[in-house]
Amino acid sequence: MKVKNWMITDLITATPNNTVEEAIQLMKKHSIRHLPIMEKGKLAGFVTESNLRPYLYPEKLQLPLKEVMILNPITITPDTSIDEAAKIIYKYKIGGLPVVNQGKLVGIITITDILEAFIELMGILRASSRLDVIPNKGNLDEVLEIIRKGGGKVISIGMDVNLDGEKVYFIRLEKIALDKIASDLEAYGHKVVALIE
Repeated sequence: MKVKNWMITDLITATPNNTVEEAIQLMKKHSIRHLPIMEKGKLAGFVTESNLRPYLYPEKLQLPLKEVMILNPITITPDTSIDEAAKIIYKYKIGGLPVVNQGKLVGIITITDILEAFIELMGILRASSRLDVIPNKGNLDEVLEIIRKGGGKVISIGMDVNLDGEKVYFIRLEKIALDKIASDLEAYGHKVVALIE
């Protein structure tokens, strides 16, 4: 999954000479929390709702953004993966990233956009069923084959390690009754930890 499929492309921007007050008004009007600062068609800086908070005093509202903006903000390209964008946002504890292609600002991706992408990837909002399974001898391929033969269609697979060091797979399926599939799995020695229909 690439950033270009999830980024915001209808951009609201400001200039370095706009004031803190003007930036706040733009953010309120458009219900946004990130504002790219453009100068001569190029990204000159970035302001966020949180980095403007220290300037929300009457004597500071008229400061130009060039005095308060983030210079040289971290940027990504449209072909950056959603996973990589999520890592950058997590590492730097930021809420959004400007997306730049060949020096031109083409979008913004925020933590909300990334969350939406992961929810879509995991199929969480779709009607679905879920099997949590510890495969016998780690044989996930056999688990998936049994599910397929039972009519199950896999949406996504997650994995965690339990306290005993066993890999537990969370297999989300298109909505289906799970009792028969679970019985078949256990007949082959796979441990079904949970069923969620």
